[in-house]
Amino acid sequence: MLAVGSSFGFVGAGYVGGKWFEAAKYGLMFGLVQMFASLGSAVGQPAISAMLSIMSWKRLLAGFGAFGVLLTVAFAFIVRNPVSTPQEQAEAAAAHRGNVIGEILSDLGRCFRNRQVVLAALLAGASFGTMLAVGVLWGPRVQEARGASARYAAVLSAMAWLGLAAGATLVNVVSNRWHSRKWPAVYGLVLQTVAVALFIYGPAKTPGVSIVVMLAVGLFAGTHMLGFTIAGKTVPAALIGTASAVVNGICFIIGGVLQALPSRWLPDQPTLTDYRHALWIMPAVLAVGVLCALALRERPRDRG
Repeated sequence: MLAVGSSFGFVGAGYVGGKWFEAAKYGLMFGLVQMFASLGSAVGQPAISAMLSIMSWKRLLAGFGAFGVLLTVAFAFIVRNPVSTPQEQAEAAAAHRGNVIGEILSDLGRCFRNRQVVLAALLAGASFGTMLAVGVLWGPRVQEARGASARYAAVLSAMAWLGLAAGATLVNVVSNRWHSRKWPAVYGLVLQTVAVALFIYGPAKTPGVSIVVMLAVGLFAGTHMLGFTIAGKTVPAALIGTASAVVNGICFIIGGVLQALPSRWLPDQPTLTDYRHALWIMPAVLAVGVLCALALRERPRDRG
């Protein structure tokens, strides 16, 4: 239930918000949504650790649930649809005459048959999946294995989410300046690979370096936002939401695999050396993401 709600929340915020802007601002809008999501994670991890010292998990989660109800009510009263032209209303009505499930499967099939969408989803999945694995699970554990306290390890993970908050908006600005989606994605993934390799195999305990490395991991993970932009620009307008959902789904599938798989190679009481032997899969996945970015076709429609 948490995963389903999160999927609607993230993609819904980016897609619905993007409806209020012209197509050129669609990527930037998604970047802003990711920025606020990342800031929530950055603030949330240390804040949750602090709140758990004065309340139970049950009370904390009940508070989150109550806030969600208030947010839903506020959304229903405040958010409205943009005014559509008669032609847009007619097109929307014509596009939604069939069975809902069949319509969803048909749209998904059209997206998966689009080579650019698949490559965009894979490069975004490699980038964000690695960030998710580091920011949620392996970051604190590796830092604790290096000798950091649990609280300081949480702060370092928050640094990665702060980096992502900056990178999610910056990457689209760079992409627009370069008039390219492909090469910012390639360079961003290469730099993220270097940052993740330093996170895993870098100095055992150097606080200042750890902060910089974790910021870099998040900053270059902002590259995954180009996956949404590329996918959205290579499908008809009616499929933009579905293409965004495909990219988002692949991001979380890869993130889930990168959180679960390394644990199979770890002993019950892992050391830093054990983590280094098990987490090689993250730079490897990012290297695959680089190849996917290189395979993208740069077309005039993908630029701007």
